[in-house]
Amino acid sequence: MSSLPLSCPDCVRGSILEGTPTGAINKVNGVDAYFVSGAPSDAPKGIAVVLLTDAFGLPLVNSKLIADKIAKDLACDVWVPDLFDGQPFLKVGSMTASLLPDRAGAWPLWDKLRLIFRMLLSIQTIYRSRASVVDPRTAEFIKTIREKNNYSKLGGVGYCFGAGVAVRLVPFKLLNSLVLAHPSSLSQVEIAAIDVPTSWACAEDDMSFKPAIRLKAEAIFAERKDKETFVPYEFVDYKGTAHGFAARPNLAYEDVKAGFEGSLAQTVGWFQKTLIE
Repeated sequence: MSSLPLSCPDCVRGSILEGTPTGAINKVNGVDAYFVSGAPSDAPKGIAVVLLTDAFGLPLVNSKLIADKIAKDLACDVWVPDLFDGQPFLKVGSMTASLLPDRAGAWPLWDKLRLIFRMLLSIQTIYRSRASVVDPRTAEFIKTIREKNNYSKLGGVGYCFGAGVAVRLVPFKLLNSLVLAHPSSLSQVEIAAIDVPTSWACAEDDMSFKPAIRLKAEAIFAERKDKETFVPYEFVDYKGTAHGFAARPNLAYEDVKAGFEGSLAQTVGWFQKTLIE
């Protein structure tokens, strides 16, 4: 099983994006979910994307704004389920300026101590959102929206904690394609089990998805070349970025801004290629 989601200091770093979401909150199987559609109202349902959030969950507006962008660019429905049943690991107010910058760099001892303290404060919430609880609930959510809307294909894009959820959902056979942005810690067994097209958006400095496992992940996919188990894949590394750049970017830094915009374009491009074309 993957380790606890708050496995690096950058899990609690980041910035709030500016903008007003255009979608609305719906309830599916008792789960709150942000829904936005970029598809023409008279168009038949085809593909959809499920966005699986980081540890800040639905309260952080960033996930909704990213969903809006994906919906518009792909002209499809996008769903953002509440992974935490109303109690995300981290509060939006915890992203204080003192925790910045969120670029590639050293991990100060003070940040380590603050991370440990926050994990202790969140231990009950972390337990309530363990994989054995979150994964079946999320799988049922995805199964329901797929059946009710007759989606032919579903893509899943996950950020940090949500990327780990996306990987663990692979055995449920509900998602046809994945985009994983600076994922939480993954085991080699979990990575090897991925059998759908997968795009990875990787930070230069990531204490969660560390260089050794990132390289091993790519090797696992590359080893399948010319075999029946091969699936399309790509790994994109964004220079100057740290864990969280694709979900909570500090746009004041040019390299972080470029990484954020690049990861969004990567997501849209990957789903265009693997779900639509």
